[in-house]
Amino acid sequence: MSMNSVIVTGAAAGLGAGVAAKFDAEGYRVGVMDLDPELTRKTAASLSNGVPLVADVTDQAAVNAAFEQFGALDVLVNNAGVLATGPLLNQTAEEFRRVLDVHVMGTFLCAQAAAGKMRESGGVIVNFSSINAVTPGPGAGAYPAAKAAIAKLTEQMALEWGGLGIRVNSIAPGFIDGGMSAPFFTDPKVRAAREGAVPHGGLGSIDDIAEAVWYLASPQARYVNAHQLVVDGGVCHSLLRALPRE
Repeated sequence: MSMNSVIVTGAAAGLGAGVAAKFDAEGYRVGVMDLDPELTRKTAASLSNGVPLVADVTDQAAVNAAFEQFGALDVLVNNAGVLATGPLLNQTAEEFRRVLDVHVMGTFLCAQAAAGKMRESGGVIVNFSSINAVTPGPGAGAYPAAKAAIAKLTEQMALEWGGLGIRVNSIAPGFIDGGMSAPFFTDPKVRAAREGAVPHGGLGSIDDIAEAVWYLASPQARYVNAHQLVVDGGVCHSLLRALPRE
């Protein structure tokens, strides 16, 4: 009996590594796709059934080659991302374009490659959106626009590929103490303010996100499609909670 398989992009560290570890623990063969050759191989080697896939998600030829190298595929998790923070007035075209390319084009190219492999037997794709797709924040550059595009692209993929037996959903993490968000919480005042803004209390963890991704990929979510799962402790809906009633 063949082993279930997953490719996780941006999986050499942070949230992607956490998601890869979760699938590995569940007995999957895990493709660890990332840019840094040394870190990608190290992370893959730390897993029971890890396969290093060194590729730039914005390079179609590299993506297609990595997917061909990996072989049969049941699940794709599109997690790769970059940040270029700062006021929009100070954003360079290069910074803005790079964020859009990695998030939107990278998600598209990897999902397209995955769907090509899944079209005969079905599969699951989970794309990483963000609470910034729901409510943008100042100083985030192209990130909110890119994540909103991913949420809408997810819906389109689900509609077009549902007939092929492919489910496509997105996950929108909130304030997560790890990955690209970790530097934001090194300042104790910022950390305390953000913890206090979450109705559920405190920051989320990489494990919280990995478990949510696992759910979307699992048979338990077989009827969940074209959906954006917000995992944020309720912070997206906390505006009125922070305002006085009188």
